[in-house]
Amino acid sequence: MSLNHVRPWRNIYRRKSRQIMVGTVPIGGDAPIAVQTMTNTLTTDVKATVAQVQAAADAGADIVRVSVPDEASSKALKEIVAESPVPIVADIHFHYKRGIESAQAGAACLRINPGNIGDESRVKEVIKAARDHNCSIRIGVNAGSLEKHLLEKYGEPCPEAMVESGLDHIKILQDNDFHEFKISVKASDVFLSAAAYQGIAEATDAPIHLGITEAGGLVSGTIKSAIGLGNLLWMGIGDTIRVSLSADPVEEIKVGFEILKSLGLRHRGVNIISCPSCARQGFDVIKTVERLEERLEHIKTPMSLSIIGCVVNGPGEALMTDVGFTGGGAGAGMVYLAGKQSHKMSNDQMVDHIVEQVEKKAAELDAEHAKEAAE
Repeated sequence: MSLNHVRPWRNIYRRKSRQIMVGTVPIGGDAPIAVQTMTNTLTTDVKATVAQVQAAADAGADIVRVSVPDEASSKALKEIVAESPVPIVADIHFHYKRGIESAQAGAACLRINPGNIGDESRVKEVIKAARDHNCSIRIGVNAGSLEKHLLEKYGEPCPEAMVESGLDHIKILQDNDFHEFKISVKASDVFLSAAAYQGIAEATDAPIHLGITEAGGLVSGTIKSAIGLGNLLWMGIGDTIRVSLSADPVEEIKVGFEILKSLGLRHRGVNIISCPSCARQGFDVIKTVERLEERLEHIKTPMSLSIIGCVVNGPGEALMTDVGFTGGGAGAGMVYLAGKQSHKMSNDQMVDHIVEQVEKKAAELDAEHAKEAAE
């Protein structure tokens, strides 16, 4: 039985949005919340960009965005799309022709910014290209690039200005009978982003892409994103997310999944529950967890692992995980399987042994899922 049936306070009731497709990935409706990142290589360096897309996909990315700043990048995009294992979103700024070229090159989605794409006639041309090439659109409102008339009206970037910008652009798409779009209203300020997203969520049924833009480095950006995105997701807002970090795009995917996993909204790989360690620890918890995270990166099957240094909380945590290890004495600890005590294992052999147990459990779960799917 799911924990949600036992503990209703764990339920998150997602906002009902209509569903669109980004290539083969459904966005909105009852589809899983998609995790995205963006390449930071030169788009014209096809080999490097494809390698980065592949690394992101291996880490779990559902969609990858690629910047298209010039015509050479548009041409390179066609090769990138052909080699990509996931749908590619073309990031378009300033020049509407890049949007047209990207749709022609096979992009699954075009990200356009109302504040810098140009007048309505240019947007219409991008819409036509998107329709002709079965390409969706993301309306990407950003507090740092709002339209001039909105800044004059409101005096500064604010939630109302961002929502108005988004709704104005939605109207252009809908007036042109184009409905395959999602929307984002990003800011680097957590409060501004949260308020803008709440406003746009109430004003439209379009799928929503969440992000705190220019969040910062790996640590600070992760914290800011976890607070901003976590609260919105908790309220049921969000159909796809991107964690913006000044770091390797793979780190963005990892953090994105951890945010979703912590809220029970998406499950992928091993969720390690570990203590911060203290003088009671029966083994070096910090080094052990670091080694296990590295050794278990290849596991895609959703499952849980508890690594607790002593018996204060170890047995209790192990009761609720697939595999567990609790520190004891005399250089050994207790291994738990499916929440029950199984056997003791020496500390110097425990990492290899835990990896073996996790891989065995993952294989069992995969076999069960395959059997259920076949029935």
